[in-house]
Amino acid sequence: MSVDAPAKVIPQARKITTKPRRSDQIFRIVVTIGGMASLVILGLIALFLSIKGMHILIDEKFNFITESRWEVITNENGDVTEANFGIGAMLVGTMLSAVIAIFVGVPISVLSALYLTFYANGKIKKFLISVIDLMAAFPSLLFGFWGFFIFMSSAEYWAKLINKYLGFIPLFDVPTPIFERSPFIAGLVLAIMIIPIVTSISREIFDQTPLDRIQAAYALGATKLSMIKAVVIPYGRGGIVGGAMLGLGRAMGETVAVYTVLNVVYQVNWQILFGAGGNVASLILLKFGEAGPYEVDALMAAGLILFLLTLLVNAAADFLINRFGGKGR
Repeated sequence: MSVDAPAKVIPQARKITTKPRRSDQIFRIVVTIGGMASLVILGLIALFLSIKGMHILIDEKFNFITESRWEVITNENGDVTEANFGIGAMLVGTMLSAVIAIFVGVPISVLSALYLTFYANGKIKKFLISVIDLMAAFPSLLFGFWGFFIFMSSAEYWAKLINKYLGFIPLFDVPTPIFERSPFIAGLVLAIMIIPIVTSISREIFDQTPLDRIQAAYALGATKLSMIKAVVIPYGRGGIVGGAMLGLGRAMGETVAVYTVLNVVYQVNWQILFGAGGNVASLILLKFGEAGPYEVDALMAAGLILFLLTLLVNAAADFLINRFGGKGR
């Protein structure tokens, strides 16, 4: 007796489509709105600063950037009779403090990221990562108070040592023995502030180093240090540059911490150990409370210059990442 084989049921052809699901469409819309909202907000900030401060830039022309005066003369009725605005000294102080912060903070951040990625283990690694993430969330006012009451005495001693042994270099010369509240101290405080940000970004990049490249380096007899130099650093140099530029932007725009540990003086000071200087953000903080309408517009113009300078730094970061941030082979 033979049993008939069951008839083969041919499944219906599945329709292949590239149309995303409804949930993906909703998510894409939400992400697009969020991204466009940030661009719109930045554009509105730039527009507001331009409307408020553009007439000051037109009146002062390049003197607003090159001069180091900030004078407002009013009559008995409170009307402005003469005004001279210039942020040249503040721009120099901004760049000096930010460069010191990058010069000190980035190497420490990269070494910390390498330690957390390839040397720290277990609970120590988790604890240190938590501490770094917590430091990134500290308000700048706490860094300013810490720098003023605790850190300044030690930093002043270091400044005296640098002046003693390297004072023949004009950058480290001091016209009078005033080492308190100098760009050097402000730069060190800013370096402490940017270390958590640069460390977190560098650690994330180092974690993404392809495992096959690491294992291949070990298979060829490389030590851990040699592997880091040959594989990890070339692979992550774009992230290091991006983190450094992000830290530079943070250092350039910092207000309260710099205002707390730096003497705001309207003169160009290239001597980083001398207790005089300032930056654009601290100038705005210092003058805004007592400024009249015309001076407020000048402060908005200073904010516009700082805004454009930050955009320029970000553009330079993109260029450097694209130029030198290629993945290591």
